[in-house]
Amino acid sequence: MSAMFELDFMRNALLAALFVGLAAPMVGIFLVQRRLSLIGDGLGHVALAGVAIGIATDRAPVLTALVTAALGAVVIELLRARGRTSGDLALAMLFYGGIAAGVVIINRSEGAQTGNLTSFLFGSIATTTRGELVTFAVLSAVIVGVTLVLRPRLFAVAGDEEYARASGLPVLALNILLAVLTAVTVVVAMRVIGLLLISALMIVPNAAAQQLSGSFRAANLWAVVLGVLSSVGGVVVSYQLDTASGGTIVLIAIALFVVAMVVGHVVRLVARRRHLRAERHAHEHGPGCGHEAVPHGDHVDYLHDGHRHAAHEGHYDEHSDHPPPAEGPDQDARHEQEVTR
Repeated sequence: MSAMFELDFMRNALLAALFVGLAAPMVGIFLVQRRLSLIGDGLGHVALAGVAIGIATDRAPVLTALVTAALGAVVIELLRARGRTSGDLALAMLFYGGIAAGVVIINRSEGAQTGNLTSFLFGSIATTTRGELVTFAVLSAVIVGVTLVLRPRLFAVAGDEEYARASGLPVLALNILLAVLTAVTVVVAMRVIGLLLISALMIVPNAAAQQLSGSFRAANLWAVVLGVLSSVGGVVVSYQLDTASGGTIVLIAIALFVVAMVVGHVVRLVARRRHLRAERHAHEHGPGCGHEAVPHGDHVDYLHDGHRHAAHEGHYDEHSDHPPPAEGPDQDARHEQEVTR
């Protein structure tokens, strides 16, 4: 294992995998909410045309792919916004148009390095250069910074575009921004995981995170953790087993999803049983029942045998006996935590 870190290309690959694991889930969570899980694949195919242009013109494929994918992202959002074509149809045009353009450009190029093109398609841990690593670091910082700053707005648009528009948010601009961020993520990831597989790292960690959390903030955090484990772990395993880095990363992500699904099911089962125990209550609480009433937010708890019993959807939840929480914006969140306990 220590010998792996002595290799310059492996250090580059591990850092690039770290950048990908951080950035991809942070963008992917909004794509999952908008039911655009395959947009990463569509933009990956457009980026393929950009890579082909870079190889054919002997320019930096990363930069040409970035420009091409960003333009494709803007086009698809403008098509969706005008309503003249559906999102699925626009994605299909990206899929087929990107592949077709890439194939034609490469075939028309004399002396094109098709082997180099393959490394972009499926990922290769040995091909990430120091210069590309710096570019990936800058792009990843942009992705993380923008998603953190604009997360409430992106969340609002992804959840309900009509409500967000009525609230005065620039829906089209935010949708275009998200699409461009997706294009940037595709370019950041193409050396490590490959253009054909990048969408998996945007989507699968978020699908796994939903099994482990009950809020958007927690799901986002879990998705990033699982994304980093998948990408960095996949690079390490691919080096040890001499397998393709992109495929290894995706298989590890899917394995983590299966584990998260099992863990989430067990946690929900235990919580449900604890909740059922709290429902067993023969006494009917109410005004004049003889037990002290304790105001708690928008309802009343009743003090009974050292516990607070709270009416909840036709039954009673058992709360521990402690002073009611102070009024404030987090009161509902604290009450929700108490109920789950």
